[in-house]
Amino acid sequence: MENNEIINLLGGTSKVSRMCGVTAAAVCQWRKKGIPKDRLIFVAALIERLSEGKYTRKQMFPETWQDIWIELR
Repeated sequence: MENNEIINLLGGTSKVSRMCGVTAAAVCQWRKKGIPKDRLIFVAALIERLSEGKYTRKQMFPETWQDIWIELR
């Protein structure tokens, strides 16, 4: 999964920072180091929808998706 592509898909650094309640500097670090799983959970369904299924919740969380999103079982 490409961090930059996901952040851009969600509307860019500023929008993602507001969405996740963090600073823009934190999101810039995510571009380099990866999006933390605890933040990714909050936007995973949106990512799946905006990417038209390119990134699915099952792919993002292969071992725990069934516990997080029971509707996908």
